[in-house]
Amino acid sequence: MSAEIAEPVTDDIVSVTGWGRTAPTAPARLVRPRSYEETARAVRDCGTRGGIPRGLGRAYGDAAQNAGGSVIQMTALDRVLSVDTEAGTVSCEAGTSLHRLMEVLLPLGWFVPVTPGTRHVTVGGAIGADIHGRNHHVSGSFSRHVLSLDLLTADGSVHRVVPGTPLFDATAGGMGLTGVILAATFRLHPVETSLMSVDTERATDLDDLMARLTTSDHAYHYSAAWIDLLARGSSLGRSVLTRGNHTPLAELPARARRRPLAFRPTRLPGAPSYVPEGLLRRKTAGLFNELRYRGAPRRRTGELRRVPAFFHPLDGVPHWNRLYGRGGCVRYQFAVGHGQEEALIRIVRRIVRRGCPSFLAVLKRLGAGDPGWLSFPMAGWTLALDIPTGPTGLGSFLDELDQDVAAAGGRVCLAKDSRLRPELLAAMYPRLDEFRSLRAELDPRAVFVSDLSRRLSI
Repeated sequence: MSAEIAEPVTDDIVSVTGWGRTAPTAPARLVRPRSYEETARAVRDCGTRGGIPRGLGRAYGDAAQNAGGSVIQMTALDRVLSVDTEAGTVSCEAGTSLHRLMEVLLPLGWFVPVTPGTRHVTVGGAIGADIHGRNHHVSGSFSRHVLSLDLLTADGSVHRVVPGTPLFDATAGGMGLTGVILAATFRLHPVETSLMSVDTERATDLDDLMARLTTSDHAYHYSAAWIDLLARGSSLGRSVLTRGNHTPLAELPARARRRPLAFRPTRLPGAPSYVPEGLLRRKTAGLFNELRYRGAPRRRTGELRRVPAFFHPLDGVPHWNRLYGRGGCVRYQFAVGHGQEEALIRIVRRIVRRGCPSFLAVLKRLGAGDPGWLSFPMAGWTLALDIPTGPTGLGSFLDELDQDVAAAGGRVCLAKDSRLRPELLAAMYPRLDEFRSLRAELDPRAVFVSDLSRRLSI
């Protein structure tokens, strides 16, 4: 680090919220460093309320919020430092988005190893939340592909952190609480085209869906099912299962071979800044779900879709989270292990009986868990659903679901959470004490802190 350090580029006092827009903070100091030196200065100047790194703000809850303290937005550190097309690796700064990486890498015949439902997340956020995607059953989470990362810790030093070390396992999934990730090097996935070969089928109920996933998911690199959480009776858990693989060049029609690796996301008009309250409620959700299920093919194979349409359809609508109105939405995501299928079915039944008006509900199979001490994925099943805020008793209902999840040996996803009670955290994340111990040793003055870490006493 140089002795003379410039002031951070921006220092604003703002109210910060997560993508769910459910828990806006008291004003925080938002700092946008442009260099590693400015990042170190921002950390040193955090003050008594500490600071937390933030990427593009796609964590639903309060993981990247810090009421009354500092929020260090890393998006200006977004350089792609090198691409090794022989080894299939990339090195980039932590503020680089997956969108930017796709722009750079797809024309070279490479794809990011893991992507969630949005490409507008940073590499630092992908590691800090240890994101997973539709390919977890075969590829694991993002941190499994990381070869090294550079971490700025509370004492101002920068560490080169590699897998297999306690600091790596605490940082991967550690929600930014071990320090600021500055850069990372990770493996890529080779592709011949930017098109996906997609199979779609309807499942009549939850048992049918889980059987299909269990028996044939191994044939697909990517797999997820939209599930109708308003359907009852014999249709409980009816679903549309969508699975795909990267399309080989030889399978493209002639016209598509001219630019087989083109990356062309579409962009629709943004959601309006004001949406009438009550628009997205049970009646409209029921109609939407009926149309979506009936409109899906009973079985269709080999459909060609572009990467953005397959992985990130909502990214085409800027600020789509506004559609939930001023109150926002709660993203509730939990996982339970293999052998806990009956627990999963019981929880789905409870959600259905409650009549939660969820448009977005996705069920996936997860592969082997990853080494991160606070990483969310575990071998088994995960269900994620968006619930508009407003229904009376929603908080207490979700508290009851948390109890069911914990009793089944499962956990909720911290990157999506905004309301979990701290007494359940240790049951869900059995290596929590190790994380707390390392964090206390690494950061005794609690320089890195967030609304989430305070709420859950991490």
